Order: sequence, then structure tokens, then C-alpha cells
Amino acid sequence: MSKSDIHYLGIRHHGPGSAKRLIAALDTLRPSQLLIEGPADCSELMSMLADSGMQPPVALLAYATDNPEHSIYYPFAEFSPEYQACCWAVRHQAELHFIDIPAGIQLAGSRSDEATENDEPTAPSNDNQQQLFEDPIAVLARLSGYQDSEAWWNDLIEQNHDDDLAIFDTVAQAMAALRESITEEHPSHSRDLVREAYMRREISRLSKNTEGPTVVVCGAWHIPALQARHSSKDDRALIATLAKKLPASKLKSTWIPWTSPRLALRSGYGAGVASPMWYQHLWDQRDNSQALEHWLTRVTQALRNSGQVISSASVIEAVRLSHSLAAVRNRPSPGFEEIREAVIACLCFGEPLIWNQLETQLLLGHAVGSIPEHAPLAPLLEDLQKQQKRHKLKAEALDRELSLDLRSEAGLGKSILLHRLNILNVPWGKITDAGGSRGTFRERWQLSWQPEFAVQLVENLVYGSTIEQAAGNRLSEVLASEHNLTQLAETTQLALEAQLNSAAETGLAQLDQRAAHTSDALELLESIAPLVQIHRYGSARELSFQHVGKLIDRLATQSALALPYACRNLNDDEAEHLCRSITKAHQALQLAELDSELMAQWWHSLQQVIEHHSSSMQVAGLCCRLLYQAGHLAADRLQIQLGKALSPAVVTAEAARFFDGFFTDAVQRLLYDIVLMTAVEQWLLQLQEEEFIEHLPLFRRVFATLDASERKRLLDSINRDRSHSQPTHQIRTEALATWPEQLQRLGKLIQRDKTWHQ
Repeated sequence: MSKSDIHYLGIRHHGPGSAKRLIAALDTLRPSQLLIEGPADCSELMSMLADSGMQPPVALLAYATDNPEHSIYYPFAEFSPEYQACCWAVRHQAELHFIDIPAGIQLAGSRSDEATENDEPTAPSNDNQQQLFEDPIAVLARLSGYQDSEAWWNDLIEQNHDDDLAIFDTVAQAMAALRESITEEHPSHSRDLVREAYMRREISRLSKNTEGPTVVVCGAWHIPALQARHSSKDDRALIATLAKKLPASKLKSTWIPWTSPRLALRSGYGAGVASPMWYQHLWDQRDNSQALEHWLTRVTQALRNSGQVISSASVIEAVRLSHSLAAVRNRPSPGFEEIREAVIACLCFGEPLIWNQLETQLLLGHAVGSIPEHAPLAPLLEDLQKQQKRHKLKAEALDRELSLDLRSEAGLGKSILLHRLNILNVPWGKITDAGGSRGTFRERWQLSWQPEFAVQLVENLVYGSTIEQAAGNRLSEVLASEHNLTQLAETTQLALEAQLNSAAETGLAQLDQRAAHTSDALELLESIAPLVQIHRYGSARELSFQHVGKLIDRLATQSALALPYACRNLNDDEAEHLCRSITKAHQALQLAELDSELMAQWWHSLQQVIEHHSSSMQVAGLCCRLLYQAGHLAADRLQIQLGKALSPAVVTAEAARFFDGFFTDAVQRLLYDIVLMTAVEQWLLQLQEEEFIEHLPLFRRVFATLDASERKRLLDSINRDRSHSQPTHQIRTEALATWPEQLQRLGKLIQRDKTWHQ
């Protein structure tokens, strides 16, 4: 084939106008072969883009099977020129090939770069030149007087009415001019030279035996280098610098769903668009003369859904203002800048903040692509797809809340899947409330799918080929190496919630063994709550945990024995940590409904903490409150204890620690407990001014838990008690008539008249 039969079309990655121009150019040229920028060893997957089951956005994923974290993505949106080119080739039965450096070489190169990056000094980079490699369109836009590179591209490509092929020639000439300013030593330039040498070789090889025209579709930046003459010897020398390609057995490539927000990130060929949903709109409405009105209608609907009142007249005015701004700026038609300013002025009432609140939703969206059922998938990805269909869980990029009833088969199945994915470090769902006020049969999740979850799943292939198998094996590995009792309890709880029976048995055995060899009070206390939660969840999840009840009894006994000694000679941080652990353990023991003998040991342990003089005052205050709340400390005993802890003889700092432990999260008791109120009021009144100011942050923190009405009730109670404590005098009106006679008797008494009493 002669060189004149090869046509080079430089496109903008993810450019809807560029895609439209590309389709028109392909219809004109009618090529028999399409060569597209992309990893050459993934060409067999290209035709799948035209499958009816392929719904963009999607991404081509390539990874090393022995180390899946080494991976590369090539995203495709519906408005991506490469996607439209592949679809055109399938429709017209044209040959289709990728021509860039194979993924196997790129992944091998990333390994070697990682191994040597700490040994080689980083060369200084020229910021202006680096921007040329990262975004040459921005440089052209700045040279043309545009602040926004997207607006420049819109005017030149998206909304220009020139001949399609002529536009591509113009872009190539502009890129050639920009490339003249690049220095040979720049690292990005060196990488581009190797890529372009490889693409030239592939173009030459693939076009030799093809009848009819060949069209090369790649980023506009590379077009001048691909069209220029280069010797085969020089190209071979550049290609020889590439890393050795990974064996086919160590490379896997497939299609995965992508999300519209992720299109805004640079990946694969280093391209991203800041406003993917705006570009989707441009593509959807490419032949609609009222595309502007359609976009403003969408914006208006979003504003109304957020509670804004937008009239039709405001929308009409926004359309007019958009056209006026474009005319003033000598633009062929309103671009994104003009429309945004018109929206802020007419629909947001001049408040940019209103637009900013909706900008992410409108411009990034939350679309998630899908791939055909017959697409080649890694085993875990295939299992996930089956589970999603079985449990009717749709992957969405937008955060959404999911409430599950664990008593139903559907709710329990979804919960198990989400827990297993979390074990595999795929946090599709994050639990926000387990049980809570709605009981132990409820779970509330926050769901949001991210494309990188696919790679994180692939990384777990070493643990098994199904989600259940991989989660169980990974959790068993974690349990086998874990020695902390608290972590063991929490991990075992997770295994039971995910119904991974083998891992749960391993965890319970580890708990038994570890509990027998530990006397650390913190470990013992913090392990109780997860095990009690297992008890509470058991009836909903149909779990088998005969050993859990006995283990809770054992841990409660050990905790009661160890607690009095753990509370002695602590600093403030240690005391605060221990208080949190005691509170959680106490709440769990209350829920566990242990027998009276075991609870008696717990109450006795708390009493010992209060009575020992070396116990931390903060912990002693907490234990005193817990005993009083449960009715195991009488009011008169409490009054004595408060009098001792808050007396003037006790150092103010120590008394403040007792106050902190007693009233933190329980200050509401002051509203209806006169004993506590009196003790606290007397202590506060006897503080010196300097001492009061020193501990004012503590008082503010403790009383901050009261809402406005509770604070008013507390103040009213204090004022009422003070008014009742003032002495009162009653006047006996019936004695007024005898008062003159009494005065006469007093006078006689003063004069020593012995008849005063007659």
C-alpha cells in the first residue's frame, strides 16, 4: 500500500465533537482497516465494544496475573472517538487493530521502573514543556487568548463548520508547531519517541497486506511524528530500549465497568475531561438545534429538586444571556463558560455557591457502565456479576443508602455479600448503622461503586476463585497471624456476619487460646462487645456459636478480676482510654444478660476501683456513676463518695478528673437528681477563680451535651432551689389586736414594774 492510502486523523481523547468529525471522515474515506492508539496485544477485545450488551462508560483493564496491582486502564465513553471508531469498523466490517506499545511491555516496564526509581535522581522538568505533554490543547488555548482549553476546542472542533478532513489537517499543523519547542532531553519526550516508533512500525506492518485505505486514529499530539519520515533502523533502536514483554501466561486483559466521575481522571493514554456529563450532553444532542435549551432544562430540574424556585421566564432569560455572551466574546455559539455564567446569573440569582452545590452532580454524574455476559472476566469478577444479579444489587457511582432486614432471605443475602467484599478490601458498601434503634435485625449501608474495585478483586485471586472462598481464605490467614484479643474478637464477628464458617471456627479457637494466656484488662474489656454483638446477631443470621456464650462468661470474669489493678497509677490518656473500654464493656454486659453471680463479680470489681486510693480519679468517677445508675450504690453512700471526691481537701485537678469520669455522657442526671445537683453546686462554689477558669474547658465539654431546653431546665432548677433555701417570715394577723396590750407590758417590764404580768 502506498503512503498516500494511509490517513492520519488526530483526535482529542473523550471529545464528542472530535468523535462526530471522525465518523464523518470515516464515512468519506471508507477505510478497509482502522488502526487505533491502544495496547497492541489487546486488539482481540476491540470488536466487543460494538456488542449490544456493552454500555459505556467501560474500560479495558490489563494486569499481571502474579501481581494484579500492576495494572493499566483504557477508559471509553460513548462520546470517545476511539469507541465510535471501533463501532464504525464493526458495522462496516473493517479490520481493527491497536498499535501502541503492548500492555505486557508496559506492565513489565512499570515493574522495572518501580525497582529503580529510588536509585536514579529525578531530572528537573520544565513546567511549560511538561504542560505541552500533559495538555497541548491548553497551550493552544492560551496562545489563542482563551482561559479555558475546552472552550477553545469547542470553537475549533466541536462547533466549527469547516470540512471534516480539513479540520484534522489544521490540528496536525498546530501540533507540529508546538512540538518544535520540545527539547530532546525531556523525559516525557523520550517516552513519546519510543511509543511513536512502535506505532510507526505497527502501521507499516499492518498496512502492507491490506487492500483499500487505512486510517490511523490517535491523539493529535502524535500525528506529526507518525507522518514524518524515520528510518527503520532508528525505530528499531528505540524499540529495543523497551522492557521485555511479560509472557502471555502472566498477562490478563478484560473489560470492566467504568463510572462517569472516573472519566475526569487521567488514565491509560493520559486523558480526562473535567465535565463528562456536559460532553455526554453534547454527544446526545449533537444534531439537536435546541441543545442549549435541553441542557438548561436539566440544570433547572436539578435546581428545583434541591429546593430552588426557578421560573420559566428565568430559563428563557438564561438562554438569551448565553447567546449574548457568546456574541460579545465573538464565539460561534455559546460554550460551557457562557452557559455557566448565564446559569449563575439567571437561575442561581447571582450566587455562585448555589451552582457549586450542584456542579458535581451535573458535570460528573453517577453513571456506571456494563459489559456483556460473555465478556472474558477474571473468576472473582464473574462471580461478583452473578451475585449482583442474584441479589438485585446494581452498581452505581452515586452514594445511596440501603436498609436491610436480616430476617428476610433477600436482606440477609445482600448483607453477606457486602461483608465478604469488605473482607476482600472492596468497600462497595460501608455500614453506617448495625442494629441501632431499629433492633438487631436491621443494617444500614452506604453504597458507592468505584472502578478500581475490579482490580482490588483481581488482587484477591490468590485466595480463591469465588468471593466466598477468597473471603474465607483471606480472613483465615488474618486470624492465624493475629494475637490481639480485641482484633481477634472483631475479626471473628466479621467472619460470622459474612457466614464464613471455617474462618469463624478458626477465630473462636484463637479466641479461646488467646483468652487463656492474657491478663491485659484492656484486651479483655474490648473483646467483650464484639462477642456480645455476635450473640445479638445470631438469631437473625441463623449462626451456630455454642462456644460464644461460655467465652463471654469467661472474659467477663477475667475482666472483673483484672480491672481493679489496671486502674491504678494511670496518666490522663491511659485513664481516658480505659474509661471508653469500661463503658463499652459495661453496655455489652448489660445486653448479654449474664447470670447474677457473674454480674455480682462485675459490680464488686467496680466497687473495688472506687475504694482503692491509687485508682485513677477519672475511672473511679465512671465506676461510681455506673454503680449508682444500676442501683448498686445507695444515695447516702453516693453522697458520702461525692463529698470525699469533691471536698476542698482534694486537689482541684483530681476532683475535676472525678467529675469528668462521673458526668461525661451522663450530665442529664443533674436535671432530676438533687443529691448530684447539691454535691456539684457545692464543689463549684468552693473553687477559686483561677481554678474555675483552668477547668472551664472541661465544664464546657461536659455540659455541651445538654440541648437548649435541658440547659434552661437546669438553670430553672438551680434558681428554684436557691429561692427555697432563703429564710421566710409569716405574719399572724390575728395577733395584731393584742399588740397594743403587749407594748404596755413591755413598757412596765422595762420600768421594773412588778405588775407588768398582771
